[in-house]
Amino acid sequence: MGSPQTRAPIDPPGLADPTEGAPLPCHPMSDDDVRSFLQSQPAHTAKVATVRADGRSHVAPVWFALDTAAAGPDSPIGDIVFTTGEDTIKGKGLRRDPRVAICIDDERPPFSFVTIDGVATLSDDSGEVARWAAMLGGRYMGGERAEEYGRRNGVPGELLVRVRPLRIVAVADLAD
Repeated sequence: MGSPQTRAPIDPPGLADPTEGAPLPCHPMSDDDVRSFLQSQPAHTAKVATVRADGRSHVAPVWFALDTAAAGPDSPIGDIVFTTGEDTIKGKGLRRDPRVAICIDDERPPFSFVTIDGVATLSDDSGEVARWAAMLGGRYMGGERAEEYGRRNGVPGELLVRVRPLRIVAVADLAD
């Protein structure tokens, strides 16, 4: 399990069910569990929350990948990577305020989730945008369509977004 700086404790410990008085079967995920969950197939979408210019929140689903090559002492899982248009609410919001919250969940029993608070960096490097867009297309639509999505989404006006996790809460088997 990660250090206290990278993994927030589950509060309250034990997560007692007030109706039964017994602990729930859920448990925090280890860093290995988080990596496995984020890279699982079929791929889950991420729900990304940003802040609009007027301060209201904005949440949108995105295709994402985990860049484990970016792992380090400050982020044992690496970076979350996705693309967005520079003129979208997400793109404009992240340029103005790089703070982001992400939720990835498995909506099937026994239900699990990972939430990430992080800081985004943006790149308009067309080669990198195209490379990651192709990887995302393959992850979500199948390898035979990867290059199609790379060409479609690796164009001027698209941004590569890298989110460096600052805080991760990850819980597995909520209803097991």
